[in-house]
Amino acid sequence: MQTIAPELADLAALIADPGRAGILTRLMDGRAQTASELARVAGITPQTASWHLAKLVERALLQVERRGPRRLYRLATPLVAQMLEGMMTVAAIDPHPSRPQPRIDAEMRRARTCYDHMAGELGVAVTEAMLERGYLELDREAGALTAAGTVFLGEFGIDLRSQPRHRRVLCRPCLDWSERRPHLAGRAGAALAALAFQRDWIRRRPQGRSVEITEAGLAAFRTLFGARI
Repeated sequence: MQTIAPELADLAALIADPGRAGILTRLMDGRAQTASELARVAGITPQTASWHLAKLVERALLQVERRGPRRLYRLATPLVAQMLEGMMTVAAIDPHPSRPQPRIDAEMRRARTCYDHMAGELGVAVTEAMLERGYLELDREAGALTAAGTVFLGEFGIDLRSQPRHRRVLCRPCLDWSERRPHLAGRAGAALAALAFQRDWIRRRPQGRSVEITEAGLAAFRTLFGARI
């Protein structure tokens, strides 16, 4: 009988290295970065970073693209981001709850990106508001945009029906590691995040995955979506 256990063990060993884990976590914001940038974040030398990056590219966790003389690295697929978010959720579970809990960065918890969609308190609040208004249906594994949700997104110029054969799922739940509740992922989640950036509802911070919710964004999320944020 064939088993995937050896491949799973190899993948776990690859990610278990602190340097590689730091690189992968950094790339969870969906942006491509150079080897030197990733080395600095992971606290390793550029030479060590290059070795780690080669391993991650070989295992198809990362992809590399050339922009002039620079080589930029990013997560290979949304599936890799989904796997990492799931691992972060499990890693945040303390088997000894009586111990003092580590402090979660307030900005990260408030609002951040999870690859190409919104996460943290913001992502969960928007998702729950869309569920309450009947725009979205989610279960533990999958999701669907309702007719009302399609009309709602269409009011912002988002038409997800134009790509019926797209390989990526339309919407799915992604368990939020800080909130322990799902936020919206998939093409719908990515489209909402892109809209929020485009309308300056959220802004990227210079470093990391946390994003700033602007005053206009706070008003929009509360008024247009009904989000309790």
